[in-house]
Amino acid sequence: MSRIGRVERTTKETSVVVEIDLDGTGKVDVATGVGFYDHMLDQLGRHGLFDLTVKTDGDLHIDTHHTIEDTALALGAAFRQALGDKVGIYRFGNCTVPLDESLAQVTVDLSGRPYLVHTEPENMAPMIGSYDTTMTRHIFESFVAQAQVALHIHVPYGRNAHHIVECQFKALARALRYAAERDPRAAGILPSTKGAL
Repeated sequence: MSRIGRVERTTKETSVVVEIDLDGTGKVDVATGVGFYDHMLDQLGRHGLFDLTVKTDGDLHIDTHHTIEDTALALGAAFRQALGDKVGIYRFGNCTVPLDESLAQVTVDLSGRPYLVHTEPENMAPMIGSYDTTMTRHIFESFVAQAQVALHIHVPYGRNAHHIVECQFKALARALRYAAERDPRAAGILPSTKGAL
């Protein structure tokens, strides 16, 4: 049975629809109006093997902040919904991904508790197209708040802003995929000594 989450979020600033199937094949249909962000969400779906649909209509005449933030919030909520009761999953996942001169190390715990640790090189180029590079951390903050996961992202080095951001999304995709996958040795078992996640 597929694990699917679907969230619709509407405010005076944005209208967002996100649907994610954790047991998909990496089929992605994304349109936020922010080209580079669409590219990153495409990486998330394809490398996580999540079927991902994202449709966002936001107040881009102001700037990209609300569009990016609200999409990340809806994505986190949909991911949490799709996880369901978390019985039989691995729970923990990690992945290290290079992209030319940049390297990202990502570890995730689908713990039910939101926490983010995020480091990336300082003095990055401020913009990638219409994408403000300071939003990368905020995307992960927003996702973590709604997905209720502990997420550690570390980029020890990198030079090109596009590469620095992209390797984070690729590593996140793989870490989430590994953590959310069903463990054949733990069928019917919740991976927690507390009895709750």
